[in-house]
Amino acid sequence: MNKKLFLAIALACTPVSNISAQELNINFTNLTHGNHFTPLLFSAHTEDQHIFEINTSASENLQAMAEGGDISGLLVDLTALSADSAANPAEGLMAPGQSISFELSTQEINNKLSITAMILPTNDGFVGLDSLSIPTEEGTYTYYLNGYDAGTEVNDEIINGGGAPGAAGIPADPLGQNGTNASGVINSENNTHIHIHRGVIGDTDTTGGASDLDSRIHRWLNPVARLVIEVK
Repeated sequence: MNKKLFLAIALACTPVSNISAQELNINFTNLTHGNHFTPLLFSAHTEDQHIFEINTSASENLQAMAEGGDISGLLVDLTALSADSAANPAEGLMAPGQSISFELSTQEINNKLSITAMILPTNDGFVGLDSLSIPTEEGTYTYYLNGYDAGTEVNDEIINGGGAPGAAGIPADPLGQNGTNASGVINSENNTHIHIHRGVIGDTDTTGGASDLDSRIHRWLNPVARLVIEVK
């Protein structure tokens, strides 16, 4: 697996906050059947900041996250902007069906919440939430998150240990249920901006075919995650 992915997995759950104005109880669930999330990044920030935006080009740090699971660059950026962040609250890969719960303290000015993590195995797919207005009234709020395509890599669905920005391929299948020797689903992409992911294609040929992903295991449709926020 790419060393940047290992670096991201090794990150501890890192809260970054100053004066606390709001305490949030967060529960997050991976809704997919056979896909993991790499280390997650939750960040409360001001309304003029974004981790990503639909129909724009991915930043270098977003690309590193989407292709290899490395959230360290995004975390550095957000920390410099005084965002309140929780990095890697699942303490590693988040398995299909897994849920996590943790608390996030936010400053009053940081009233938007964004979330991101690579969907593995994909080429450059990620679960994302862009600038949700954080509820201020006491209560429990539920949201469903989509999978996005960073638009930075062709979705060839070939597992080859890749994952570094600019290197084609998928790092690995954490379940170990992938095929081998795929020829590639596609060799070019029309949309190079961030957009809704079309989901993986996959096939059932374990020793060849177009894809190294198993359509019976790895195929997914949106939404891919559930977010529950409890405001105290």
